[in-house]
Amino acid sequence: MYTHIKSSIVMTQLKYILLGSLLLTACAHTPLNNRGNQLENTQAEAEDQVEQPDTQVEVPKVLPNVALSSEILYEFLLSEIAGQRGNDTLAIEGSSDLAKKTRDPRLAMRAAHIALQFGQTDKAIEALKVWREADPSSLSARRMLTSVFVRSGKLAEAEEELAKLLKADEAHNAQNFIQIYQMLAPNPDKTGALKLLRDLAQPYPRLAEAHWGVAQLAQASGDDALALSEAKEARRLRPEWDMAISLEALLLQKSAPQQGLDILRSYLSHYPKASEIRLQYARALLDQKQYKLAREEFQRLSDANPENPDMAYAIALISLQLNDLKSAETELKLALSKGKKDQDTVQYYLGQLSEAKKNEDEALTYYRNVKGGESQLAAEIRIAYLLSKRGQFAEARQLLQQAPAANDQQRVQLVMAEAQLLRDANQFDEAYQLLNQTLEKFPDQPDLIYDTAMMADKVGKPDVFENLMRKLIKIKPDHAQAYNALGYGLLERNERIPEAMQLVEKALELAPDDASIMDSVGWGYYRNGKLDESVKILRRAYTASNANPEIAAHLGEVLWVHGDKQEAKKIWQDSLKENSGNEQLQTVIKKFDH
Repeated sequence: MYTHIKSSIVMTQLKYILLGSLLLTACAHTPLNNRGNQLENTQAEAEDQVEQPDTQVEVPKVLPNVALSSEILYEFLLSEIAGQRGNDTLAIEGSSDLAKKTRDPRLAMRAAHIALQFGQTDKAIEALKVWREADPSSLSARRMLTSVFVRSGKLAEAEEELAKLLKADEAHNAQNFIQIYQMLAPNPDKTGALKLLRDLAQPYPRLAEAHWGVAQLAQASGDDALALSEAKEARRLRPEWDMAISLEALLLQKSAPQQGLDILRSYLSHYPKASEIRLQYARALLDQKQYKLAREEFQRLSDANPENPDMAYAIALISLQLNDLKSAETELKLALSKGKKDQDTVQYYLGQLSEAKKNEDEALTYYRNVKGGESQLAAEIRIAYLLSKRGQFAEARQLLQQAPAANDQQRVQLVMAEAQLLRDANQFDEAYQLLNQTLEKFPDQPDLIYDTAMMADKVGKPDVFENLMRKLIKIKPDHAQAYNALGYGLLERNERIPEAMQLVEKALELAPDDASIMDSVGWGYYRNGKLDESVKILRRAYTASNANPEIAAHLGEVLWVHGDKQEAKKIWQDSLKENSGNEQLQTVIKKFDH
């Protein structure tokens, strides 16, 4: 059977000069440890630049008793101005020299910031070591030094610092391990990062956060077995911790999805207000195509967040999957009234629902309300289809020809839609010419090749059809519908049946649940006289397709020849009630049941 395929503070030199003048007149003999605001502000700026999640740089407990001499102030301002002007050498050397000379941890940290700003990692490490030596009790110094080690690929040095940090700050190691994971996660050396964290976690076997971090990095490095084992241990140690539950369930989605669902459901029975876990549970149900249960969970989320339009939108899409059109329409209108950001998509879906209700005037209104976004092109195509259906054929074609296209792919889509209008109007030759001319401009566009080939077959050009389908298979070797169309075409012409069967069976191998391909294979069995095999697979195709009329025609014919004439008649008549104008169905009925 054929189918039709579809994201500084910039100070001027004048400000620095004015600042320098004020400091020189007011603070020329003030010790550095009494200069609060200026260096604390500098420290805060550097902290923002050195990426340490959820970490604050503590105020140094001990500061050197160094007088703020004119020479020190001059060096400080000189390095700052040099940095603002992009003179990296002067800025880095000046700030580094000042840090070493004063041994002030704030100036050392500022020197590190400047070095990092200009990409000088070694100089940053040098300055951070000065800070650490000047203030040995500073955990921030160790954290920032470690961060720079990690970002520069010095994992061994990072491990040494992190081990000391964990030992010095054991009271906060739960948060420390989470921060260490966050620091290591972006590192391209996934294996090295995992080994580092496993080594650090070894002395802390009863810390759930350590196991959680290892599980995260194991997953990133592709060791799913280790990831799952560590996630389970994290949950065992802290069964109330939602992050451990979430990770284990996520990992189980690959190997044991139902077990993952059970874990989430059990957690929610104890913590029903855990909205993030409920959202994960709802999405997991959706992934497993458990649509009714998924809709119930999204409804609970919606009830808890009545002003959230995304929940109503999710419920609407699930309702569409369940073919519950009334609920889908209600929820889409609710999402619209709640201010769903992507209103164009909502309008498009409402148009689709109106078409399903056979209310074409309402559908046109919704489609015309789509003013942009990803749904605009689809809406224009539907408007054209409905206009053509009303007999406004010229207006429909003009709409498609004038519709804005953002790229070549959209231009091709518009041409294919216009060709479909021509096909529906039985203007097959003109449809073929339009597609063929467009194919000359876009010779490697798969969907266009497919449509042109199908139209070539329709106008009696089997050689063109076969050449184009073989070209498509060469471009996309996994294109199941190309194999299917080529094989089915040979079956219909009763040519090269063994080759035809190889083609449709290859298509079924690529897409085992596709009803149209099942139909082709079943039809091939019929051509080969294998009636029992044919009936079996055609029954599957008929059920999977929701009683497609072309499949009904094939199944009925095979049943008739097989001797089951009463069942054949019933299948034909049942399909005819919903598809009275189907030419293939009418032809087979006239052929056998007369």
